[in-house]
Amino acid sequence: MTDPHNSIAKDPQRDTSLYLPSTVKEMERLGWDRPDVVIFSGDAYVDHPSFGAAVIGRVLQAHGYKVAIVPQPNWQDDLRDFKKFGAPRLFFGVSPGAMDSMVNHYTAARRRRSDDAYTPGGRHGARPDYPGIVYSRILKELYPDVPVVLGGIEASLRRLSHYDYWEDRLRPGYLADAPADMLVYGMGEKPMVEIARRLESGEKISEITDVPQTSIIVSPSEMPQLGSASGRVKVDDANILLHSFEECMKNRVFQAENFRYIEQQSNRIDGGKTLWQLVDDKRAVKVNPMYPPMTTDEIDASFDLPFTRMPHPRYKGKTIPAYEMIRHSVNMHRGCFGGCAFCTISAHQGKFIASRSRRSIIDEARKVTQMPDFKGYISDLGGPSANMYSMSGKDKSICAKCMRPSCLHPSPCANLNTDHTPLLKIYREVDALPGMKRSFIGSGVRYDLAMHPTDDPKVDRANREYIEELIVNHVSGRLKVAPEHTADHVLEVMRKPSFDLYRSFSGKFYEICAKHGMKQQLIPYFISSHPSCREEDMAELAVATKHLNLHLEQVQDFTPTPMTVASEIYYSGVHPYTLKPVYCAVTPEQKLAQRQYFFWYDKAYRTPIINSLRRIGRPDLISQLFPGGGYARAEKTDRKPAPKSGDRHTNSRAPRQKKR
Repeated sequence: MTDPHNSIAKDPQRDTSLYLPSTVKEMERLGWDRPDVVIFSGDAYVDHPSFGAAVIGRVLQAHGYKVAIVPQPNWQDDLRDFKKFGAPRLFFGVSPGAMDSMVNHYTAARRRRSDDAYTPGGRHGARPDYPGIVYSRILKELYPDVPVVLGGIEASLRRLSHYDYWEDRLRPGYLADAPADMLVYGMGEKPMVEIARRLESGEKISEITDVPQTSIIVSPSEMPQLGSASGRVKVDDANILLHSFEECMKNRVFQAENFRYIEQQSNRIDGGKTLWQLVDDKRAVKVNPMYPPMTTDEIDASFDLPFTRMPHPRYKGKTIPAYEMIRHSVNMHRGCFGGCAFCTISAHQGKFIASRSRRSIIDEARKVTQMPDFKGYISDLGGPSANMYSMSGKDKSICAKCMRPSCLHPSPCANLNTDHTPLLKIYREVDALPGMKRSFIGSGVRYDLAMHPTDDPKVDRANREYIEELIVNHVSGRLKVAPEHTADHVLEVMRKPSFDLYRSFSGKFYEICAKHGMKQQLIPYFISSHPSCREEDMAELAVATKHLNLHLEQVQDFTPTPMTVASEIYYSGVHPYTLKPVYCAVTPEQKLAQRQYFFWYDKAYRTPIINSLRRIGRPDLISQLFPGGGYARAEKTDRKPAPKSGDRHTNSRAPRQKKR
């Protein structure tokens, strides 16, 4: 039998024994008669720690289980891909992919994308919409008695009732549509191993109801009784009974109120309470609390597995765009305590940082330098937020009680240790490796975290040193940061700092560049049509960024995605934490009127912008955007600016929304 852990003198571009088997022949070469677990993935099979299906497969393998993988099975033919391994000994695993399929498939304007970054050659059409639902249904029809365990970010962020922007409707928890036996949310290593262990010990999947970080469908009779008060979320020491799906369908404010409890529990360091939501008169969703954040030893054990870091040889050298982006990158930690209103990271990974050890990071960086195509540059030495590595609360007992969704908003927590010294040491040790020319930071940097003054002169000095180290040694000509907006009231809803802080950072950036004789650019990200943003706010954003001599490139029209504060506001019209109304641009006309201000410097937009400024009563801004009088008088025109495509460059029109 070939030992999959022994990769010495083997070529990962040719030797399939270095991977999880993806065909029956590959399985037979390993001496197996039958796999213990078969994982179906919506992504191509890339054996890399950034691809969730590969991680779960390797983790189960490390615990002694025989794991096969079926990447991007054909769901439209005779279903031979679903049949080829037969019934596994323990269970089927289903991962829709490393990205929500609807975000993957559709633009902010709900137009079908022409490519898929997780498919060889970038080809579209290799997976259905909602693969978790489609794959689970097929497997249950073919093998009704074999457990199906569903995971991945799509299922994780849709574990309870959620607004689906692409269908413009509220949907129930994912298990109400996907006939899987269990859903794993968040980072899946620990729950998947526990599920395998308990099935191995002889328990039936229906008996496994208490694994942390899992969700199951139960009978309404199993829900705890927490009093008779109607119209309110019910809470006791261990449980939270959310408004039912049907109640949320009738009253959008109930959906918003639910979200506050869901977000708070997903960010508890102790795992929080069990969540319950009635779907209908026959079904309820039970969501067990999360595991505590992974320890350094636990996260090291995952990243240190024998990944080849390459796509399976079955693809014969075809380019997989998502892999090309990360092939020479190293992820240093999980989790993010920023709590941005439009971001899903904390809902999936939690807000508490789980950092790898220095040894594990350096070992992986050394492996990158040994890759045959390595040219001396690591593209990203980062994480969900690049500079949160090794940060945590000074007093963990305070963190244990904390219910804040963000450690940085409305201001950095006084209990937060913001010392960048461990990060500086990692940067310098990686850059000193043989064959390493330079490591770049491609992940987003929280400049508000690095610039925040503390009461500790040593920490403040280290943080200033970090900023200079970052700008001088880890920027490839352009540093991308995300102020997102200029209006304070919009930034408040976004949970982002004042734009004044960006101005300060910009000044420091160019001061450091001048000091070292460097010509580099600071590239800011901005969002239009975010909840609370009006046309006037975008007009003032255009003026503010023009005064900074910025011709915006990295821009995005707000796209609601499941399990974010901003999406709940967009759907319900109220803020989940206050239940007070918040303005949202929802019609195509409202969104286009905001988006055009990103491109004030384009002549095609001048007449529509001038007309807009007069309509909203801000003619005073016309001369600031278009000085010289050449455009003092707007003309009537039916001409519309040519749309621009892409996510951070979105300028395409959205279809008409249903009335709110």
